[in-house]
Amino acid sequence: MFKNPFIARHQDQIAGVLSCFDRVIITGTLPDIGYAGAMASYLSYHKIRLFDYPRWAEPLRDKLRDHAEQLAIEAGIEIEFIRRHNAFRKEDRIKAIIAERGDHPGLVHIFSAMEACTAYRPWYDKQKGYALLKPTSGKCLHYYFYFIDESFGLCYVRVPTWAPFRLQVYFNGHSWLAQRLRKAGMTFEMTDNAFLAIADPKMAQTFADRLDARQLHHRLDRWARQFCPIHRRFHSGYHWSFMQVEFATDVIFHKQAEFQPLYNAITRTAVHAIKADNIATFLGRKLSTAYQGEMGNDFSTRIQGTRIRHQMGPTSIKLYDKAGIMARVECTTNDASFFKIHRWVEQRDGWACWKLAPLRKNIYSLRDLRKLMKAANERYFAYIAAIDNPDTGLKDIDKMSDRAKEQGRSFRGFNLFLEQDYRLFLTLGRGEWSISGFRAADLRAHIPDLSPSQSSYLLKRLRTHGLIKKIGRRYKYYLTKFGRRVLAASLKIREYVVLPTLCADTA
Repeated sequence: MFKNPFIARHQDQIAGVLSCFDRVIITGTLPDIGYAGAMASYLSYHKIRLFDYPRWAEPLRDKLRDHAEQLAIEAGIEIEFIRRHNAFRKEDRIKAIIAERGDHPGLVHIFSAMEACTAYRPWYDKQKGYALLKPTSGKCLHYYFYFIDESFGLCYVRVPTWAPFRLQVYFNGHSWLAQRLRKAGMTFEMTDNAFLAIADPKMAQTFADRLDARQLHHRLDRWARQFCPIHRRFHSGYHWSFMQVEFATDVIFHKQAEFQPLYNAITRTAVHAIKADNIATFLGRKLSTAYQGEMGNDFSTRIQGTRIRHQMGPTSIKLYDKAGIMARVECTTNDASFFKIHRWVEQRDGWACWKLAPLRKNIYSLRDLRKLMKAANERYFAYIAAIDNPDTGLKDIDKMSDRAKEQGRSFRGFNLFLEQDYRLFLTLGRGEWSISGFRAADLRAHIPDLSPSQSSYLLKRLRTHGLIKKIGRRYKYYLTKFGRRVLAASLKIREYVVLPTLCADTA
């Protein structure tokens, strides 16, 4: 089984590793009335005039209000109306309530607020001579039902009181895993949404990988019946799709004194060394000139600690210290179709073909989404393995710069102040090659004007200096431990010390 270079390098200092979904927000849509055309067809089928759409929706709104009030009475709680947006954090209020009531399953609290919602407006097209519905934005009363589920822990369902009744459901993968560990009788220590210690990390990882889309679908339908009973009017029921997903990989260290210096060295170097093409590589994409989305790095200091974030459009990957003793790499996406997989795609002519296509957003993409986001985290950890704690590699730079001989033939050393050598080392530092290795053709693809003979000579130079190694009988190469140390030290000196100093002097 492959072991990530970062974990392999620090395995004596690491107490455990866990990959798990974190924050997950799912949208529930009623296909029968989910868009303007469907709403118009539904009203027409039931012989309701389009201009009577508001009159049709009002009784449903009142029924949802009555249902929310009934749930509050049964639970012995009051519905709290939020008059001003961002007046307080709902999560903080819920945390205080749970501290008082306990964490037993059941309804915890209900918030209500006037918020934006999707709506439709009737409109008569004079040119075409018929009426239709147009999508518009409006405001309606929303209910936030916070509850503790026996399987998923703390969740909420956001219910709008106006058609098309698009639900929003939240749960946390770490809370779901905590419930599984409790049922299995496994001891663990948890703070916020992170496990500081687990009696059996390998078994916990096995549990984390068992979150199933069918199980999730069953639970979502159950919550919809509980908090939005009017959906029974619609034959198709709710269609569930991902709105926002976070997947975290936690590397827990034994001692804070060992983790903090390492983490500080990584973040200081990564903010300068990681470029746009590296970010694309982490996320399984290739950067092209046609890409127009937002991309970049962001380093921030928070109350809980520091965080470095790399963004590419709707998806990002970030590294931060959790509880001062844990390195968490977290991949977040607001659009699951950002990722691509090979799948069957139905063409317009009715035929289906197997091709690379965007991931579907529905919840049955859960397994593929877990695999893709976990791979992104693995690539990021593999990359930082080459830049963490580079001080130990400084003495190896001289060895890299000297000439090396093999069978009487001399090969010159490497100088990262020469553009061609620097470009070569940036290429060697690509994250995906730490896992899959690289070939001569890969070098030619990323280094312009490199001929086949030149790429063969470069590989020979690198192997002679002990920077790369060949695996088995395949023409694939990997950085050696010596090569990773040299790469880390060299990039840190150039990106973090030399260039900023020169720029400061120029200014």
